[in-house]
Amino acid sequence: MLRARWIERTLHPRFELGTSKGAINARTVWYLIAWHHDRPEVRGVGEAALFPGHSKEFPADVKTKLLELCMDTSNWERRLHGDLVDVPSVRFAVEQCLKDLAAGGTKTLFPSEFTLGRQAIPINGLVWMGDKATMKQRIRDQIEGGYTTVKMKIGAIGIDDELDLLKAVRAEYRASDLILRVDANGAFSAAQAPEVLKRLTDLQVHSIEQPVAPGLYEVMADLCSDSPIPIALDEDLIGLNTHDAKVDLLDHLKPQYIVIKPSLVGGWAATQEWIELAKTRNISWWITSALESSIGLNAIAQYTATLNVSMAQGLGTGKVYANNIPSPMLAEKGFLHYRPEAEWDLSALSP
Repeated sequence: MLRARWIERTLHPRFELGTSKGAINARTVWYLIAWHHDRPEVRGVGEAALFPGHSKEFPADVKTKLLELCMDTSNWERRLHGDLVDVPSVRFAVEQCLKDLAAGGTKTLFPSEFTLGRQAIPINGLVWMGDKATMKQRIRDQIEGGYTTVKMKIGAIGIDDELDLLKAVRAEYRASDLILRVDANGAFSAAQAPEVLKRLTDLQVHSIEQPVAPGLYEVMADLCSDSPIPIALDEDLIGLNTHDAKVDLLDHLKPQYIVIKPSLVGGWAATQEWIELAKTRNISWWITSALESSIGLNAIAQYTATLNVSMAQGLGTGKVYANNIPSPMLAEKGFLHYRPEAEWDLSALSP
């Protein structure tokens, strides 16, 4: 018989994480822990990490589902295709928990050259919002840290200052030497967006994520059709939990890229569905974290490693938290590595 419990934990960033939707100074996640009554020492762990302001679910939804799951462990597999579809972060936690339990609690969910430490995943450096001087230094830190793809958050301090920062980078580094991505998190209005896209063109920006707020489908369709730089959908994917809804979005908007956050779209199965739909429409994609702790990031990274990616993924967030769970993962010089000789420290998950 399967038994389970859950715990809530608050993660503390090392610095204020600035976005166009406001600053993040703390992050709450939930861990689902399961074991068989005759082998209590072997425990599977999964992380539910909804993202306030982005997720369609709420903390109360997560806690309610976790309570239900721990009270009745007999039907988890079935519920993955039932009511949990509408609570994506919990669905992903159950996927992780069951797979980790099957792996003997080792956290080796997808054995590969990555988990053996023989291959690494290319990742982008991420520049969070701050004042202009702070962002300038953060860009410099990422480049000097060996990142050849850098993503900068825009839409909070003013587009003129943000363009000045990007111009300074492009004056020093050609597009062939440094890929620049920008992420607006829906910061611009329908009236502002075309001009922003036009001004970004001369900077040879790789792509812009979510220039307008999610749900503005007609606006986004026009932008994707006419934009001088590629557009990547991000928040627009969240909350579309059925096959038909996903098909309708991609067929109507026709983006150049989609950015997939497994914690927010419903885990590995949902991520795979998005990828397959994108491929059949010649839409490119990459996978990114949603500021999970090491548990969720590990689950995303190991899955991503099986996809033979060459484009930089958004998986370099492990160092963000001062109280993250120590793990074998290491982001270094533009790559995420897994060090099989290092050990997990799961003491924070003890009762």
